[in-house]
Amino acid sequence: MSFKPTPVWLTAIVAPLFAMPLLADESTLTLPNESTVGVEVVEELTFTANQDRLDDILLHPIQAAGASHALPEYCVIIGTAQLNNDRIRITTQNATCIETNDANSNIFSGDFMASAYAEDGQYAIACEGSPCTLSPGQPFLLTLDEAVEIEELENPSAELNQRRQQANGEGVVNPIPREQPNPDAE
Repeated sequence: MSFKPTPVWLTAIVAPLFAMPLLADESTLTLPNESTVGVEVVEELTFTANQDRLDDILLHPIQAAGASHALPEYCVIIGTAQLNNDRIRITTQNATCIETNDANSNIFSGDFMASAYAEDGQYAIACEGSPCTLSPGQPFLLTLDEAVEIEELENPSAELNQRRQQANGEGVVNPIPREQPNPDAE
């Protein structure tokens, strides 16, 4: 029997080469420049009379009107808030996100440069009252200052879970809970 190249054989050989870039894309969290995401503060921010800057504030994703993209549900963004003329300017530096798919999870952590806009599209968030505060439940938009491409980090718990699943309940990797300390003892 001789080998005769056919479209089926060619597809079988070439298809895996085209699939590799698709797998690489799944391991990267990407957002285009100037895309918007809805966020809120994790804890209440309060500016006192002599304080006009708060560092290391925490934000997380939320549904917001006008957002062009959504971040994974489990995401923390670190930023800085600055009070300027009765408006709170928020800029962000980095983000850590965990995207879950059934029992698997992907972890992304890296640079996330963005600026805050109120839901009405104005730069910075209007300050209402004195002292100036921003509370959880007040959604606003972050607009990316540059495109985001964050590579997936290694997930040691995923590797451990995979080894446990392969052990299929046997051995030291995944002992079956019993009343006896030794699973082999009856």
